[in-house]
Amino acid sequence: MSSEIDSSTLLSRASQLIDLARKAGADAADAVVVRSRSQSVSVRLGKVEGTESSESDDFSLRVFIGKRVASVSANPGFDLQALAERAVAMAKVSPEDPFACLADEASLAKSYPDLQLFDPTEVSSEMLREAALAAETAALAVKGVTNSSGAGASGGMGGLVLATSHGFAGSYMGSRFGHSVSVIAGEGTGMERDYDFDSRLYYAELEDPAEIGRRAGERVVKRINPRQVPTGKNVTVIFDPRVARGFVGHIAGAINGAAVARKTSFLRDRMGQQVLKSGLSITDDPLIVRGPASRPFDGEGVAGERLVMIEDGVLKHWFLSTSTGRELGLPTNGRGVRGGTAVSPSSTNLALEPGDISPEELIRSVGNGFYVTELIGHGVNMITGEYSRGATGFWIENGELTFPVSEVTIASNLKDMFMRLTPANDIDRKFGVAAPTFAIEGMTLAGR
Repeated sequence: MSSEIDSSTLLSRASQLIDLARKAGADAADAVVVRSRSQSVSVRLGKVEGTESSESDDFSLRVFIGKRVASVSANPGFDLQALAERAVAMAKVSPEDPFACLADEASLAKSYPDLQLFDPTEVSSEMLREAALAAETAALAVKGVTNSSGAGASGGMGGLVLATSHGFAGSYMGSRFGHSVSVIAGEGTGMERDYDFDSRLYYAELEDPAEIGRRAGERVVKRINPRQVPTGKNVTVIFDPRVARGFVGHIAGAINGAAVARKTSFLRDRMGQQVLKSGLSITDDPLIVRGPASRPFDGEGVAGERLVMIEDGVLKHWFLSTSTGRELGLPTNGRGVRGGTAVSPSSTNLALEPGDISPEELIRSVGNGFYVTELIGHGVNMITGEYSRGATGFWIENGELTFPVSEVTIASNLKDMFMRLTPANDIDRKFGVAAPTFAIEGMTLAGR
């Protein structure tokens, strides 16, 4: 991958595209190239099932004529002038958008730090194959594991090249490597499935694939012969970190400026009010060195900074791009992301900051309750906050994890869940959304 880090040619083409758009009649324009390189190997039961490799440099040009905007996309090899002229012609007949514009020049990144996002390690298909096989072999060696759903290993890079008509020109690249495995325990209708994985920016920091496989095997064996538990109200539910990260994603969705502008967030009227239990904070930081979702500038060239989105339980910020910010009467905070030809706000390195007690102490403090390891379905209404999802995990009895549980549903409202959340101290920041184990009191559990 090291030979592919130079983006000067792409940046030059993006700048040419902007010049041609201006000559064709655009008042302003920006051009972006989303760059991607990846390769992966998948195996099952000791045999290679697939080897894939992909490369893409996807160009997008966005032009502005007054309050009218249009965007076009193309692959490498396109005619620059024809693309620019087509974009301008489209903009002339587009409806006016009062909020669409380039970022204010004053907010653009003038310089940016080296966040060490790129590892030039060359990973061969053979290395990926061996890693996938090692993960699967270790998982199958765990007593009680009966079959494999497959294992995989991957390596790749991605990044952004951006040029604007008001003087911004920049690029960054990041690498990503991963190992994963999924296995089965039990027989017939009693089969259970579980998995484990690891993903890192630097290849040398990946966990041993055999360790990933062993954990996957041990997890699935513990799930054999699950039971249902009686329906109950006011049940304390503890979220394993794997599902806790998804829950924090719901918080991110509720404080996304685009959802607030569309009035599709149940927190849209809560700025400056308490939305989490006192003492809890949600942070978002795009500038963490080697952070999994770090970036030196956003999809509009704006320099971001660490924000405490929710501080001591009080909502302080929305995630904002320039256009979303204008719609809400606020300046961008550097959270714009390019998605195809559009720019929308999103989080970077998002974290529910940890508490003071260990997961074991948290479980002991519950006495009797439900420890969730997997959630099923999409029963979350972001307009009202209503939350209802299928769940599997383990019953907590006298402060200890006991028998496996499946075929139950947990339900509440996110507004209440946020105010009853107690985090442990075991946060793992190797993911773009990070969360510790946490407990939520007062949930309804529907079982037998």
